[in-house]
Amino acid sequence: MVKTVLLLTGKPSTGKTALIKEILSRAILNQVQDKAGGFYTEEIRIGGVRQGFRIITLGGDEAILAHVSISSRYQVSKYKVDIESLDKVAVSALRQALKESDLIVIDEIGKMELLSPQFKEVVSQVVDSGKKVLGTIMLAPHPFANEIKSHPRVRTLTVTRENHNKVLEDILDWLS
Repeated sequence: MVKTVLLLTGKPSTGKTALIKEILSRAILNQVQDKAGGFYTEEIRIGGVRQGFRIITLGGDEAILAHVSISSRYQVSKYKVDIESLDKVAVSALRQALKESDLIVIDEIGKMELLSPQFKEVVSQVVDSGKKVLGTIMLAPHPFANEIKSHPRVRTLTVTRENHNKVLEDILDWLS
């Protein structure tokens, strides 16, 4: 089976999201850019201290995924997770990308996102779709993440600070 899904994994702060954003900003994707959908995440920092995470869709919508000062019954580490915003923004972006896009971006398949049953359902649909998917996935073992990593369509690349350029080349080769 053709590996249509390329997932970056690795320890936190190794540059996985930076690679996704670099790929999205590259000229090579100008022809694909209009046909790409999905989302990426960004840290929310105040005074250099991480306070949470924001979801940003390729269409420009934004929402708070998790934050130290929001109210939620869902929590990962010190962050409260806003499942409703995740479903409204990220899950909707993925559903739209399934219908309209040639390249689907999922950053990230991680502990916070996997608290949402709707997110897990749409990720499974995206992986099974046969469309090109570029994303990130948690390194630590997790039943759902492990299932996705072992899917026959999925290829994973481990990102380190040292192999950033090599991984970038691999992604560009895979896209072309």
